[in-house]
Amino acid sequence: MKKKILVSRQYPRAGISLLEKENFLLTIWEKQRPMTQDELIEQAKTHHALMCTLTDKIDNHFLEQCGHLDIISQFAVGYDNIDVEMATSLGIPVGFTPDAMSEATADIAFGLMIAVARKMFFLHKAIIKGQWGYFNPTGNLGIELKNKTLGIFGLGRIGVKMAQRCKNAYDMDIIYHNRTRNKDAEKLLNASYVEFDDLLLQSDVLSVHCALTPTTKEIFNRSAFKKMKPSAIFINTARGPIHHEKDLTHAIQEGDIWGTGLDVTNPEPMQPDNPLLSMENACILPHVGSGTIEARNQMSVLAAMNIIEFYNSRQIPHIVNPEVLKQ
Repeated sequence: MKKKILVSRQYPRAGISLLEKENFLLTIWEKQRPMTQDELIEQAKTHHALMCTLTDKIDNHFLEQCGHLDIISQFAVGYDNIDVEMATSLGIPVGFTPDAMSEATADIAFGLMIAVARKMFFLHKAIIKGQWGYFNPTGNLGIELKNKTLGIFGLGRIGVKMAQRCKNAYDMDIIYHNRTRNKDAEKLLNASYVEFDDLLLQSDVLSVHCALTPTTKEIFNRSAFKKMKPSAIFINTARGPIHHEKDLTHAIQEGDIWGTGLDVTNPEPMQPDNPLLSMENACILPHVGSGTIEARNQMSVLAAMNIIEFYNSRQIPHIVNPEVLKQ
């Protein structure tokens, strides 16, 4: 019997064409908007596998009704939208797409850092408003990044790429905090492991690249921002709920930190009247970290290959819960 694969969005053809070559029966959601959870459940009930992404809520309610699925393959490096524990208990392997977006996301983090340091978004909007006036020797001053200290919260694939960019471009010193030491990255970057409080105290730029977990949820809150340098830049390209957005706003308004660059917000999408959008030291993007042709194509390929390899060999190249395959 041909396996029926539910594809929850219009993912790049690079991966979809691979699934088509395997002679699967594909159902591709053709609308631009995401499926509601009810629509996703009704569709998934008649399929063997699901290719989904962060906007799809794969929680216990979904899994209670779709526990028959052979595999869930996530078009993303993160998977906090999936109840992995319940999927594991049901024997459903969960695939994901690590490293495909590392370069693209690191570029966004690096770009946001520079944009915040030089107030680029704010000054661009000033031109649009007709506010490009006379030369002011003390107006609109930014800060330089040469020889500053970069703090990385979550020194994994993307964190390492960000650190390499900062070290090569600005000869920045690298410090980091992880759940576990990254000895390879320490050698590569001459990076120093520090405790979380020291990361806050010492960083001139603090860039977040960790997973969203109960431990990291809103770990960057008022208490954390109070410990940072008043000249510090906070960058988050990981997940919005890792920072408390009202506390971040307050920290900039009160001068606890210099500013922020966000590719992720809490909540998403950000509302157009959010005060961060009008601040001169804040640069906000609409969660486009993986938004390059190369990254999205590779994500599509990896998500498809997880499904293909599972059915061909019972192996999954990139799996969140490998213990399932040993059951």
